[in-house]
Amino acid sequence: MRAEELSESIGLYIREHMLESEKSAMRMEEYIKHSDLNAGGNNYTRTLQIPKIYDRKTIETFSEIVDVTYGIFEKVIQKYLDDPEYRKLFPFSKALEELILLPVDYPIAVPVCRIDIFYNEENGQFKFCEFNTDGTSAMNENKVLDDILYMNNAWMHFEKEVPAKRFELVDSWIDAFMETYHSGKNAKENPYVAIVDFLDKAYLREFYVFERHFRSKGIEAEVCDIRHMTYRDGKLYTPTGHAADVIYRRAVTADVMNYYDEIQDFIQAVKAGCVCLIGAFKTQIVHHKAICQVLVHPMTQAVLTAEENRFIAEHLPKTMELDRMNEKELEELWQDKDAWIIKPVDSYAAKGVYAGIDYSHKEWRRIGESCLGQKYIVQEYCQPYKTENINFGKKPYEFQLYSNLTGLYTYNGKFQGVYSRMSDGGIISTQYNEKTVATRYID
Repeated sequence: MRAEELSESIGLYIREHMLESEKSAMRMEEYIKHSDLNAGGNNYTRTLQIPKIYDRKTIETFSEIVDVTYGIFEKVIQKYLDDPEYRKLFPFSKALEELILLPVDYPIAVPVCRIDIFYNEENGQFKFCEFNTDGTSAMNENKVLDDILYMNNAWMHFEKEVPAKRFELVDSWIDAFMETYHSGKNAKENPYVAIVDFLDKAYLREFYVFERHFRSKGIEAEVCDIRHMTYRDGKLYTPTGHAADVIYRRAVTADVMNYYDEIQDFIQAVKAGCVCLIGAFKTQIVHHKAICQVLVHPMTQAVLTAEENRFIAEHLPKTMELDRMNEKELEELWQDKDAWIIKPVDSYAAKGVYAGIDYSHKEWRRIGESCLGQKYIVQEYCQPYKTENINFGKKPYEFQLYSNLTGLYTYNGKFQGVYSRMSDGGIISTQYNEKTVATRYID
């Protein structure tokens, strides 16, 4: 049975066993409510009843996409480090540029990344959505949703007939993290790991999952609020008084710069080179939305191969700065609303992202005008590939088409797994009715 046939068969089984499937979905939701995926109250991960299933050929395609994209990242980052003129293409402050240019003890350009794409499963075509670097999350979301597939009645009906493999994303990231650390010349055999973020902004439960998994591998680790670390005597100390040897930086660069004055102990320690930072601030070069315009700039095209330039031209959505659009372009933006999406130049979790398809012309213009002068970009709206699914968390229970967003986890430049999200709205994000589903593949 092929992957698409298995998905169709699961859907048919659900239709024929609706009561049984409803009970199955309720068991899964109840488990999630009491799991690491509940961030508090009713703020927990929502899922759908048909998991995402791929075949080996598609997985190989994802791996090829990662290989080419990561190779481009390496060239762009190196160009930034080498060429002061090239740096002017990015809107980074002097303080951030200083952090980006700090020497790094290991050779990996971007240790962790999730490349989000709109992938068409029928023809293999795709467009980039965004590039996530150090704040990359949801590995544990994948794990838990995959763990509880045994509660899914329709999945279990076919599981023995068509065994499918899962993606392991937690321990494999820890292994990749330690590989990166030990590739540095100053690495210790048994380092103390600090998992660092602004904890009031963080995907908290996942942090502690990683902390447990580090410790289960015999690696000392501690979740730390970046504001509560102390730099003294040439060492960076955690709130419990341990000297950190290596930082797993989950604090995204935008938050680091917004709270720059409050985290000077952390900043000074990084500048002094007394702690290994994974990832280094140079990852911001490809995380920031400016990358969408820089990738098609002649200075970038000059360092890429003809094949890489064709790859970018084919898969990167057209992008413009909202504040640089002239009156005619703005009027076209307001009128042709379904063709565009508005995004902040540097954000995460789809905060402040608006798709014209979700609004009336009047609402779209009001939103767009409110974003003027606020550092936004306008990007070509890529119509997501849609697949049928059913949500037992919403009555009446009906099958409907959901837009798909495919996240390609990339550890040390290599493809590691898939994050599958769906939505019945124009934007696929937790604040816009996002649903996450387990992902498997048939080998």
